[in-house]
Amino acid sequence: MKSNQTLSCAIVAILAAPSGTAAAAGAAAGQAAGSSGGGEIAEVVVTATRRSESLQNVPIAITAMTGETLSQLNVQTFDDYFKYLPSMTTASKGPGQNEVYMRGLSTTQSGGQVDGGLGSFPNVAVYLDDQSVQFPGRNLDIYLADLERIEVLEGPQGTLYGAGAQAGAVRYITRKPRLNVTEGAAEAGYSITAHGDPSTSLQAVINLPLIADRLAVRAVIYNETRGGYIHNIPGEFSRQSSDGGIQAYFNGVVPTMSPTINNGNLTTHAYNPTTYMGTRVSALWQFNEDWNLLLQQSYQSLEADGVFSYAPELGDLNVQQYNPSTNKDVFEDTAWTLNGRLGALKAVYTGGYLVRRDDQVTDYTAYQKGLVGAYYTCIGGVFPAYVGTPYYNFPSKVPGTPDQPQCFSPRSTWHSIDRNTHQSHEFRLSTPDDWRLRAIGGLFYEDFRIGASENFLYGSPDAGFPALGPLAGTTHFDPSVRPAGDTFFDDIIRGYKQKAVFGELAWDFVPNVLTATIGTRFYRMDNFEKGSKNSAYGCRYLTSTCIGASKSLDLTLATDGTTLIPLRTLIKGHKNRVNVSWKPASGAMFYATYSEGFRPGGFNRGQGVGIPQSSVCYHKCTIPLSYDTDGLKNYELGWKTTWLDRRLQVNGAVYQEKWSNVQLSLFDPLVYGNLNFTANGPDYRVRGIEGEVIFRVTEQFTLTSSFAWNRSEQTNLPSLVDASGNPQALFPTAGLGTSLAQSPPFQGNIRARYDFALGDYRAHWQIAGLHAAHSFASVSTAGAFESPRQNQLPYSTYDASFGITTSAWDAELYGQNLTDERPQLYVNGFDYVHLVTPGRPRVLGLRLTYHFEGKGGS
Repeated sequence: MKSNQTLSCAIVAILAAPSGTAAAAGAAAGQAAGSSGGGEIAEVVVTATRRSESLQNVPIAITAMTGETLSQLNVQTFDDYFKYLPSMTTASKGPGQNEVYMRGLSTTQSGGQVDGGLGSFPNVAVYLDDQSVQFPGRNLDIYLADLERIEVLEGPQGTLYGAGAQAGAVRYITRKPRLNVTEGAAEAGYSITAHGDPSTSLQAVINLPLIADRLAVRAVIYNETRGGYIHNIPGEFSRQSSDGGIQAYFNGVVPTMSPTINNGNLTTHAYNPTTYMGTRVSALWQFNEDWNLLLQQSYQSLEADGVFSYAPELGDLNVQQYNPSTNKDVFEDTAWTLNGRLGALKAVYTGGYLVRRDDQVTDYTAYQKGLVGAYYTCIGGVFPAYVGTPYYNFPSKVPGTPDQPQCFSPRSTWHSIDRNTHQSHEFRLSTPDDWRLRAIGGLFYEDFRIGASENFLYGSPDAGFPALGPLAGTTHFDPSVRPAGDTFFDDIIRGYKQKAVFGELAWDFVPNVLTATIGTRFYRMDNFEKGSKNSAYGCRYLTSTCIGASKSLDLTLATDGTTLIPLRTLIKGHKNRVNVSWKPASGAMFYATYSEGFRPGGFNRGQGVGIPQSSVCYHKCTIPLSYDTDGLKNYELGWKTTWLDRRLQVNGAVYQEKWSNVQLSLFDPLVYGNLNFTANGPDYRVRGIEGEVIFRVTEQFTLTSSFAWNRSEQTNLPSLVDASGNPQALFPTAGLGTSLAQSPPFQGNIRARYDFALGDYRAHWQIAGLHAAHSFASVSTAGAFESPRQNQLPYSTYDASFGITTSAWDAELYGQNLTDERPQLYVNGFDYVHLVTPGRPRVLGLRLTYHFEGKGGS
């Protein structure tokens, strides 16, 4: 009876528990901790606090997914694993085209066209080992080959991880070379996707000791081709009287001379195949007992063709695209870590240099449905009075032809080229882990740069648009002359340099029972931008390259209207963390945390005003030249408990977060002009609980569950302002009490795994289910595609697997999304058409693995 009461209490705690937790969900399955019980949950060691500690002893909200867990869940990419982390969401537009959000701290995500040059910096930091790798709007989609674990740190991590770790951090921890061990593995996989093409994968790992006790190298190579499942079906595109431009310039009458185009040469089944290809090589040199050096070189190429969204009105998984679309994303990363001791202190110097290049072309023909689409491809209209100036030069006819309204081909694309370099250095010292007063401190330097060339090819040379050149005399990332039809482009270099000093002190008031930790980070960030925005307004039928309408972003007029100043801001300050942990008994820890986080601000494409006829701003609201940092304060209570002789873990946290001065991206051509911009807007409050439970029911049978309840609400009503800073119109959000974007009120999953003997073999089966409640795509109600806010529907999916293992071979059959559900990961209209990004349809696959291990060295 007493045991049942204990279990009942544990279940009650589970239902109230929250996430931030601990153990590799499933790393425990089928694996003992090595002690006498044989049925204990395996210990997971993490380095989230810059020390190696058991996850159950770390007094912060953290989830760790070990390499074994990742293998058990058959995950290889970000889109595979994030669904098992209920504190995490994303607005997916395709592989490598996401941002990571934690605890629902999201406002909206742009369409990808201008992320590199204009997107806000992420508020969740992403690390490859100790190298920061985040990027606006485009997560580094690292293929999960030979990974030791993924650590997910929920809540602000501003003291140890700095800018960008405002809402949390994700750390990919790779497996390191092992001295005196020869080991390797080779894996091959094949799967079929419902409604799509098959997928194949190959990867191999080798660890070689070269000098006994001194030198070892490790290498992994991988290649996976994922079959597509979005279908480009036959279609025709013609102008309609309801198109914004036809209404504005031709009074709703489509010109007689207006061609219809079709996509006959592009229609195909499974339009969106994806290929991951890469390698990673690392070497570990052990100089002596105290000092070692790790060097690592990584390379990955990701190519994703087509699009990853479908238009529901065209049928399940169908789109109509009129130009080829592709995304090529390549990165190289060189990283190093020197570990040693200076007396009693542990010393670490780590650094890295990342180079990433992304080249994306996407069909944009639907842009012609918008207000100004017809301006670029038609002649003979009457330009509306509110922008009817000679500057826009809307011609009545083609020179030398009859005076007759005419539209030319509406085919359009956008082409984005981004190059990111990311250099970082960190040196830190820490005291021994067994001291009663423990300290860690360090210095940090980061140089983050983005070169962005963002091109909108929606003009027709037949309508008189010549080649477009950038403004002379400015510094550019891509100063080349654009082809005729590229009627608007941004040519931007931006980034920041960050310097910081950080430290934490921990004091055991009662050793192994009561501990207090305080930490702070002093930072200085030099944020900059330069380049030009270039448009084809006023350029029709010129005989030479047009540069007259370009505008430089290198310099801008100061408030006195006479002094030229560069686009630079200096951000400096400090962020703090206070934590108290209490261990009243073995296997129980409770903690309270106050922590702060931040991310950099940025710049818009120059100052401007709303369209004069706007009913909201009426030529009053000023687009800000720059936007400031936003801040996050987190108040959290958490617990990590172990029950039933270490066979049951219940971990969780309750929290309240205050997100202030939030960076909000807005786009509404009828109100603010035909450029998106970012401004500091509302404040939000987020309250939630999150938890994880691992229950080793028997030595063979394990249950794992993680879940999160989250409630966010807007708490104030700020206004857009005029040039003098006076309020003119409220920010176009859903209003007081409304929720953040990508913030479902509940997400959760449960998994069951059973390991057993099958003759002379070991075998297992595993089933998993997950559910996510509805969420909204954006907080904004600006623009035709955000008003009303797009509601992303709730969904549930189910996975299962069965495998057999020998001493050298593993074979596994698996299924994902077995009911062939259509999870709505993102609903958007940024390409001027209503699109839904779904989760991958049902997948059935087979995976074979060969592995070996032995001693070696010479």
